[in-house]
Amino acid sequence: MMKHRQWLVMFGAGLLFLSLLLFTIHYLIFQDIHHILIYTIHDIAFLPIEVLLVTIVIHSMLESQNLQQKLEKLNIVIGAFYSSVGVQLLRTFSRYDPNLGKVRADLLVSSSWKAADFKQHQKNITQYLFMVDIHQVDLYELKELLLTHEDFLLRILENPVMLEHELFTDVLRAVSHLTEELKNRNDITTLPESDLAHLQGDIKRAYSQMTRSWLEYMQYQQTNYPYLFSLAVRTNPFAEHPDVCVRE
Repeated sequence: MMKHRQWLVMFGAGLLFLSLLLFTIHYLIFQDIHHILIYTIHDIAFLPIEVLLVTIVIHSMLESQNLQQKLEKLNIVIGAFYSSVGVQLLRTFSRYDPNLGKVRADLLVSSSWKAADFKQHQKNITQYLFMVDIHQVDLYELKELLLTHEDFLLRILENPVMLEHELFTDVLRAVSHLTEELKNRNDITTLPESDLAHLQGDIKRAYSQMTRSWLEYMQYQQTNYPYLFSLAVRTNPFAEHPDVCVRE
């Protein structure tokens, strides 16, 4: 770091010396200090505009492009999550949600949906109280599913690009916490009601956050990758009878 700073100082001093040298040569040849002052003041007067263009306009353009690239990478990771384990979890949780019928229509995404439709449906599910009947859930099967993908979840959490998406970061934390809860219970077939209630709360947290994130990701797919969106619609985890075959 010190060497880098010294190099910058020397480089800056060299440029200043070169500028003074050129001004001196100009004066020695033309003997016209008036001309030198005119162009020097002109250049100084233009400097704020130049700073504006470089530091604000161009910098903003580069930052916007960089953010777009980060979001693209982030959505690739989100897509991998839902393809590998997320959709399976949502299908399991929604199957045992006794009140899902109240918001099922808000989750049966269609190719005809516009941005306003996604916004309205997102608002509707935000107000919905997600519920899972813990006594119906096969906790052993759920535990095996989560442990199978535990390393995958940890790798995603370690990805620095995750910091760019608060909602999906919360999803990963909730799912990872549920994994840890189940992992640390050797016998999950004889749990007391108090412990089942605790696990039910962990499942509800993961379920609600995953659903909101999934709907947001579906909108992204529709806008950017129609072919991925088409498959996601046909394998919708909230559909009562999903059919992957293209019928129309």
